[in-house]
Amino acid sequence: MTESGRVVRRRLGFAGTLLATLFFCASLTPSLLPRTWEYQGVMGAVTAILGYGVGASIGAGCRAVIRYRPPARWVRRAWEVMLGVCAALTVAALSYSYGWQRDLRALMGMDTVIPWYPPVIIGLATVLFCVFLTLARLVRLGGRKLIGWLDRYVPHIVGHAIGGILVAFLIAVFFNDVLFSGFVAAMNNVSSVANESTQAGVRRPASPELSGGPRSLVGWQELGKEGRTFTGAALTPRELETFSGKPAEQPIRVYVGLESAPTPRARADLAVRELERTGAFERPVLAVLGTTGTGWVDPGLCEALEYMYNGDTATVAVQYSYLPSWVSFLVDRDRAAVAGRTLFDAVRERWERLPADDRPLLLVGGESLGSYSVESAFSGLDDMVARTDGALFIGSPYANPIWYELTTERDPGSPVWRPVYGSGEIVRFAQRPADLAGEPHPRVVYLQNASDPVVWWTPRLIFDRPAWLEEPRAPAINPQMNWFPLVTFWQVLGDMTAGLGTPPGYGHRYGSLIVYGWAAVAPPPGWTAADSARLGVRISGG
Repeated sequence: MTESGRVVRRRLGFAGTLLATLFFCASLTPSLLPRTWEYQGVMGAVTAILGYGVGASIGAGCRAVIRYRPPARWVRRAWEVMLGVCAALTVAALSYSYGWQRDLRALMGMDTVIPWYPPVIIGLATVLFCVFLTLARLVRLGGRKLIGWLDRYVPHIVGHAIGGILVAFLIAVFFNDVLFSGFVAAMNNVSSVANESTQAGVRRPASPELSGGPRSLVGWQELGKEGRTFTGAALTPRELETFSGKPAEQPIRVYVGLESAPTPRARADLAVRELERTGAFERPVLAVLGTTGTGWVDPGLCEALEYMYNGDTATVAVQYSYLPSWVSFLVDRDRAAVAGRTLFDAVRERWERLPADDRPLLLVGGESLGSYSVESAFSGLDDMVARTDGALFIGSPYANPIWYELTTERDPGSPVWRPVYGSGEIVRFAQRPADLAGEPHPRVVYLQNASDPVVWWTPRLIFDRPAWLEEPRAPAINPQMNWFPLVTFWQVLGDMTAGLGTPPGYGHRYGSLIVYGWAAVAPPPGWTAADSARLGVRISGG
């Protein structure tokens, strides 16, 4: 057999096969959110190839250190036992997996009758595993040929060292500069096209209080898809009056798209001029909101405030990217931070020029990457409290520096999934309205569902068991979920794709809780718990 045949078509290794099976079975266990059978097949293949790589590396290391080789009959018997155990474990894990998914869906109040096809799952995982393994072995073949060529010109040890470094370097360059950069470029092209589109039913606003409308300094086409939705789907006075029963104002919504100005500072300055044009600094409430990667702003963040103040509010947001949030989190995180910091500083600078007794409440807020963007405007909690009148953050990612500091320095005895910091007097973490009840009103509120993968995903999951899996667990986390090295990392990463496919209160959906968050931070005069409950029904579509 040729060298190519020996490398590419060689039999599976013992340790690799064992670890691949164990990793595959671990991937079938429940994670934060329910998954589909298609996703399970892909997840199974990815985790299995990771397991095979770990096992193959362990096996190679043992063979290099231990010279003893057992008799062939012992090896054959070990394979028979191992394959039997692996087959039994796989069948058992596949059998239990359907029940695990049903239990998780029942925990979240979702339909428990789901398609789940174990034979198709293992078939899909096997095919993808073979593809991944073939690609890995082709890389290994190329490395061996490179090292063989080097050995003809330099000493054996030097050739192996140089060859190994070159292969690692080429793999890194290929994945970073070819695959990843190509993927980002493709996503950029697709997203830029999507940014030019307009959501169905969204029309250019007729009110001058909305960006893109009459006399606006920002053109309708410059707003981008999410900006056009932000202003074109704004609440009207008539809609607000159906809730308040009183004459309402047209809410001011200012938005500056990525194409409206060339730099973050220029976009922030344009946003301030647009706020001045609309009379935003004369409203009792002015909220600076962070956007996600595509420029999206959770409608609930604006609408809750607008209903509470009967439209007498102003909100402003600036787009810094049109990539999906998870891609922006990887490649545009610095841009998100710069955009949030520049916008807030520009707005506050103009706000400070107003008479001290005639300034609107200056609020900040954001969801997901939008919360990271706005948080970046402050050096810490004290700075945030000193320079704002209130803050509401929703589903903040693990990378948020202030969130991370508050969580790690929480009061003793409070769980990581619902931390208490400073007895909750200044900042509160909430998963339900009761978490925000009582006096005094907090200045800063973080809404975070215990099952939100956006909050809990971090590279540390590769090698570190997370605190949110320790006891006591949050009621929303399946008691059967366990942590496995590498596996849980991929499970929670994959959960982020399903974060919006759950009922409110689970995953990355917060629904009416946003109302209670704003009511805790900046309630209008006379606002009651009954008002929050009534508005919560409307915001959640009930």
